[in-house]
Amino acid sequence: MFGFFYPYGVLLQAVALLHFVRRRPDTYWLFIILMGGAIGALVYIVVQVVPDAGLLRGAFQVFPRRQRIRELEGAVLDNPSIGNYEELGELYLDDQQFARARACFDRVIAKSDSIDPFYRRALCAMALDDFAAARSDLDVVVARDPKYDYQRAAGLLAHAVAKVGEPEKAHALFADVLQTSTLSETQYNYACLLAASGRAADAREWAERILRKKATMPDYIRRRERPWFRKAAALLKHLPRA
Repeated sequence: MFGFFYPYGVLLQAVALLHFVRRRPDTYWLFIILMGGAIGALVYIVVQVVPDAGLLRGAFQVFPRRQRIRELEGAVLDNPSIGNYEELGELYLDDQQFARARACFDRVIAKSDSIDPFYRRALCAMALDDFAAARSDLDVVVARDPKYDYQRAAGLLAHAVAKVGEPEKAHALFADVLQTSTLSETQYNYACLLAASGRAADAREWAERILRKKATMPDYIRRRERPWFRKAAALLKHLPRA
């Protein structure tokens, strides 16, 4: 069996280790990769790497997306329609070109009363650390639809309010949205606010609540939530124990 894998076993282990470092699944997988050799690495790839392929779909769309961006950059010169600018803004946002995306949504908002461009412009502003602008746009969104994007807009509004230096109002907004929202992003941002406010025990409770989800989540959701699990675990390490 080992002869069958040679010399590809080393390559399998390298692929498995690279994925482990980037995605950080449960620690016991590291021992399976290292101690199990090629077979352990193969098991890891089948169980962890293959299902993760769906999460990498966006990475494989980079070149088609950028080709479409170039097409729209030319199109808006001749046809500066709201539709063209909105699509271009969304593509820039997906491509993490936040300043360009925000400029596109500025043009859309000037001629449209839809709340979606306000929301997406807020996402750009937050990525650029312009929380005052994000707060203004999110105020518009949440006022018209408090449950927009599965209450993510309301959670981000609370986060933006905290970032602009209004902790008391932010606490109230978080308390309201977290009555019904279970988004890990919102829970993590609230835990950070609690930690910054000197409420370490409460911050620890919310961070632990995020990590407890791992036990009951389906595998595909657990993979998507890994960044928040890592952030929650890192926050716990820095919180003092009672």
